[in-house]
Amino acid sequence: MIDWDVAVNTGVRLVRPGPNISLAEARQAVAQLRELSVIAQTHVRDFTGLTSLEPAGPATIVDRPGWIRANVDGFRVVLEPVLEALGPSTLSSSPVGTITTAVGSRVTGAQLGAVLAYLAGRVLGQYELFLPPDPEGKAPTGRLTLVAPNIVQAEQELDVDPHDFRLWVCLHEETHRTQFTANPWLRGYVQQLITDYLRASHLSAGDFVERLRAVGEAVAEVIRGNEANLIDIFQTEEQSEILDRITAVMTLAEGHGDYVMDAVGPQVVPSVAEIRRRFQRRRHGGNRIDKAIRQLLGLDLKLKQYEEGAAFVRTVVARVGMANFNRVWESPDTLPTLAEIRDPQAWITRVLHPPLPLTPGEEPETE
Repeated sequence: MIDWDVAVNTGVRLVRPGPNISLAEARQAVAQLRELSVIAQTHVRDFTGLTSLEPAGPATIVDRPGWIRANVDGFRVVLEPVLEALGPSTLSSSPVGTITTAVGSRVTGAQLGAVLAYLAGRVLGQYELFLPPDPEGKAPTGRLTLVAPNIVQAEQELDVDPHDFRLWVCLHEETHRTQFTANPWLRGYVQQLITDYLRASHLSAGDFVERLRAVGEAVAEVIRGNEANLIDIFQTEEQSEILDRITAVMTLAEGHGDYVMDAVGPQVVPSVAEIRRRFQRRRHGGNRIDKAIRQLLGLDLKLKQYEEGAAFVRTVVARVGMANFNRVWESPDTLPTLAEIRDPQAWITRVLHPPLPLTPGEEPETE
């Protein structure tokens, strides 16, 4: 399906260099990010009431090529078992088989590398859920990664205090680590959703060709300023339903991260209000080409996740408190649906205040 080496080599070759700083400044940034990532652990734990069940050391600090290599490894962990389970006969009639036959794994690898090269200049950090086994064969539970050049470049462009900005970023990313390490079931649930999504692609070769033709129409729509993205083009109806569940989980996770970084901020990040204001403007900025790429790749949907998810968390915490909000992490059944994220009271009613069961002979109340 994908030549992973080509993906890495293409991404590393195409990615733009980081900001122009001295070696001493680079080393100082790396050292401070490691230190602040540890400091953030205490702030996140005390504020959220969530306690990691695993030991957590400093974040792993990478450059842009390092981020590309790590994400290619993550793709391999997720995709290769699915492809092996599908088998060659299934692949031959699937979109995966069509791509492999038509353009070859090297071209597909180059396409993946080009996308990662674009993203590698934008991502500040992430909690990597899917990692290859360590030398002893054990599967790591995850890794908190910070992309130092992107953080330094962002703080320079925003003209904000470097220490404050770095801690602010660490608070968001540490929240993600805490979400998954305090609730171990969540990682498996997300991985199963992704696997189900990949296996639910049942398009014929003819259908897939039609999707390819639709790509040109989508690009034209975006250039004209209309709504379109590549995700909607290629997914089946079954995948769309699964994607809604994935989107709900990630909207909750991203919104929770944004909520925590801002709520903790005033006590430990004096300039948090100014950072948020400038960062929000940067998120929605960019030239026309950059905006078109973001829309096609679905990155604008991610921005919406931050906003809707943060609004959900703020509303629920304000109405029922942090301890009751944390029931959201108990099981897949207590996670909010997309509809509930947009209507927090519906989640409160379903999870925290469900209607009492009727006694024998009792009639339900009607208006």
